Amino acid sequence: MNAPNIKPSDRVAILAAIDPDAASAGAVNSAWIDVTNWQNLMAIVMAGDLGASATLNAKLEQATSAAGAGAKDVTGKAIAQLTQAGAGSDKQAIINCSQYDLDFNNGFKFVRLSMTVATAASEIAGLLLGFDPRYNVASDNDAAAVAEIVG
Repeated sequence: MNAPNIKPSDRVAILAAIDPDAASAGAVNSAWIDVTNWQNLMAIVMAGDLGASATLNAKLEQATSAAGAGAKDVTGKAIAQLTQAGAGSDKQAIINCSQYDLDFNNGFKFVRLSMTVATAASEIAGLLLGFDPRYNVASDNDAAAVAEIVG
């Protein structure tokens, strides 16, 4: 797509978010998203200040329904653990995913980002983005929390 009239927001949508906040130890998950309209996904994992001895793990999970039926990990779609001791504070990580990485043949068409903080409360955030929609422009499918697109 090398067309000057196509805006980046025509090609990529914010499908789900884990809003920036201090998270207690435990899992924090985005909503389950039907990804049948998306050729590719990208999760952006953001670690702010990690608490003393804290760790942060993140992965993509897939399910057969928007309620998370049959949830399982997407093979190979997890970051290397970020640690406070290993200078993991104020870092980002990216997880790329294609529809081909999902178990579509068995009905796994819903995806979510799962982030798990261990040991101590930590500041985290995450985005699940959809790229190159099969129908319409990407921004038509933005999450309801997207307040504005400029330009």
